[in-house]
Amino acid sequence: MKSLTEYLTFNTEKEIDFINITSKIESLVSQSKIKEGLCLVNAMHITASVFINDEEKGLKQDFKDWLEKLAPRDSSLYRHNLGVEDNGHAHLKRTIMGREVVVAVTGGKLDFGPWEQIFYGEFDGKRPKRVLVKIIGD
Repeated sequence: MKSLTEYLTFNTEKEIDFINITSKIESLVSQSKIKEGLCLVNAMHITASVFINDEEKGLKQDFKDWLEKLAPRDSSLYRHNLGVEDNGHAHLKRTIMGREVVVAVTGGKLDFGPWEQIFYGEFDGKRPKRVLVKIIGD
């Protein structure tokens, strides 16, 4: 069995942002030389997310609007913000959008359904955060 481990770093200019990282992950799968296996992509920070969905501008704005309704930025709403932090909303948004994805590798390529893409979701940006990519297989 072969494996490849890589760490990606993101530092967004916006507090909330969605970045399509599919091409970078596809490149790493190719680099791994694995033909059959699994690819894990995992946000390693509690206010960031990795998820799969469609690459469509309106959908990204829908996510932002929906998440803001579910977990508003208003810092007075969260006990988490009673200390030195003011990002309680970002923790909740990350929980909703998820921590990681696992995608099958078949024939040396990510085995997606129609329209599927991998995204990094940032909910408390303007500082560096890491994403783990681990690819295993034969």
